[in-house]
Amino acid sequence: MSRTSTLPKRLQPMLATLTDAPFDDPGWVFEDKYDGFRMIAEIRRGKVALYSRNGNIISRSYIEVAKALEGVKGDAVIDGELVAIGKDGVSHFQLLQNALRHEAKLLYCAFDLMFEDGEDLRALPLLERKKRLKAIFPRHKLIAFSNHRKGKGTKFFADAERRHLEGIMAKRADSPYASGRRTADWLKVKTAQRQEVVIAGFTAPRRTRPFFGALVLAVREGDAWRYIGHVGTGFSHQVLEELHGKLMKLKTAKSPFPTKVKDERLTTWVRPALVAEVKFAEWTELRQPVYLGLRSDKNAKDVVREKKWSRK
Repeated sequence: MSRTSTLPKRLQPMLATLTDAPFDDPGWVFEDKYDGFRMIAEIRRGKVALYSRNGNIISRSYIEVAKALEGVKGDAVIDGELVAIGKDGVSHFQLLQNALRHEAKLLYCAFDLMFEDGEDLRALPLLERKKRLKAIFPRHKLIAFSNHRKGKGTKFFADAERRHLEGIMAKRADSPYASGRRTADWLKVKTAQRQEVVIAGFTAPRRTRPFFGALVLAVREGDAWRYIGHVGTGFSHQVLEELHGKLMKLKTAKSPFPTKVKDERLTTWVRPALVAEVKFAEWTELRQPVYLGLRSDKNAKDVVREKKWSRK
């Protein structure tokens, strides 16, 4: 069982900004955008501590990954993404829900190095940090060094679409590592629209579906919750049952929204605490959303509508 910790600021991951289109630029490098969750690995005297993005120590949940990282040469703090690989050889966020039941292949993809043997590397250029990471990184089936391409972002993005990946990352080759900050030195370009959401309630089951009909979704807007739609697809029977059990523990009598929303009469409200991810067709309210799974690596009050930034 993992315990909660406040992740020191120096260990907090650098965050990327969503952008609207791929591009070519010789001053940038491009990597796969992994469909998992961020994980910081701290290796000290052969002992490994694994942290989620929101500061939870999760080493005991991923003991085999931690053991694989014991092979890192010296002390280090590494940034990467924990993913679950499907039979198609591609990472799928949904599969992480089953990873702890050993139903999916886990892989830790390491892409940056913040500290090495006590030396703070964050002011060094990205490519220098990646070079030093590759030099200390061991070979193991549960961990991988994240390779990159220089300059050719549009071709790399087209390849990501063909391979049905979530998208690509674009990173300025000479950029420093900005712990805990979201900057335009790291950009993400997605092949499909996705959004982190908070579950605010659920509707009564309909027809033959058990447990619930749809989830009521919200994001944080200022000091209030904003309703953004319902999601009723993307659930297996097992997910319906497990999620219903979690939601029942969060039941509350009052809606979190300042105004009335769709299907209130059929809705059971819950305390806005569970973060999930959905994919969707377009924004007004979310159109044609599909549930992808819960996220344990982000706090509910940090979930806001993600807006695209343009380089133009």
